[in-house]
Amino acid sequence: MEPGAAELYDQALLGILQHVGNVQDFLRVLFGFLYRKTDFYRLLRHPSDRMGFPPGAAQALVLQVFRTFDHMARQDDDKRRKELEEKTRREDEAAAEQELAAGPTVHTDAVPAGPEQPVREEAEPPGADMGSVEVPREPPAPPKGQEQFQRNPDSYNGAVRENYTWSQDYTDLELKVPVPEHVVKGRQVSVALGSSSIRVAVLEENGERVLMEGKFTHKVNTEGSVWSLEPGKCILVSLNKAGEYWWSAVLEGEEPIDIDQINKERSMATVDEEEHAVLDRLTFDYHQKLQGKPQSHELGPCPRASTGRTPRTSEREVLPSCRGSSEA
Repeated sequence: MEPGAAELYDQALLGILQHVGNVQDFLRVLFGFLYRKTDFYRLLRHPSDRMGFPPGAAQALVLQVFRTFDHMARQDDDKRRKELEEKTRREDEAAAEQELAAGPTVHTDAVPAGPEQPVREEAEPPGADMGSVEVPREPPAPPKGQEQFQRNPDSYNGAVRENYTWSQDYTDLELKVPVPEHVVKGRQVSVALGSSSIRVAVLEENGERVLMEGKFTHKVNTEGSVWSLEPGKCILVSLNKAGEYWWSAVLEGEEPIDIDQINKERSMATVDEEEHAVLDRLTFDYHQKLQGKPQSHELGPCPRASTGRTPRTSEREVLPSCRGSSEA
């Protein structure tokens, strides 16, 4: 197989995976297909046999393919780790160079003349009897790149802010707002959530203390948004996006993240019915092509569209009209 040729079947395989819902059943579909439609599990027992594999050959073939992609995955892991280490090293070096370049602040003061120290007629050479005062500086803030955010589940595809963390997928956001340890009851919390704003506060003896407040950068669906309290830990706010797009910030005025550095892969659970239909059609076309039969665009309208299922080669009764057309 040519390099990259396997990617041609990604859409069809994605449709099957979405239909069965998990990897284990996906593998059962693949190996079941090999069992039903090929000689993969047939053993060569006699010299005259023309179909099948010698004992142990099929298993060795599967292991060989698995190890090939496992090796590629380990190489990808090593590459990402080295890139992250190199980026962290460069950031640390840049921070150290910046700190050295700043250096201490030096002030020069004239030395007063006293009775025991006669006034000199010649000027003191520069740097003589200088008083130096080092101005205290804040330690440099730790680097906070998107790579660091991606390693934390609470800020995956999001960020860590001063008073909360946030993460997102294609349709929803999740905010975690830390609360004091003594906040253990829902009545100690006040959450005002609108389609374009949010206000989170805790109730204390002298009044409310606001933990988070501001306007959203995009609108949310309040009916699909909820919040809950993890006693003594945080307020968890789940927001349902009004539109399907990636957010670069939660509140207006905040520093945006670089959405080009986040994971933009969509969960299969977020694929809508229309996209399901497209994946089903691609899967059907793929099976038809394997069997040398006409594909959907060659068959015309087909009752299959109303089934909402991914067709399998053993379910030909689902496609009565298509079967008749393809076998004519």
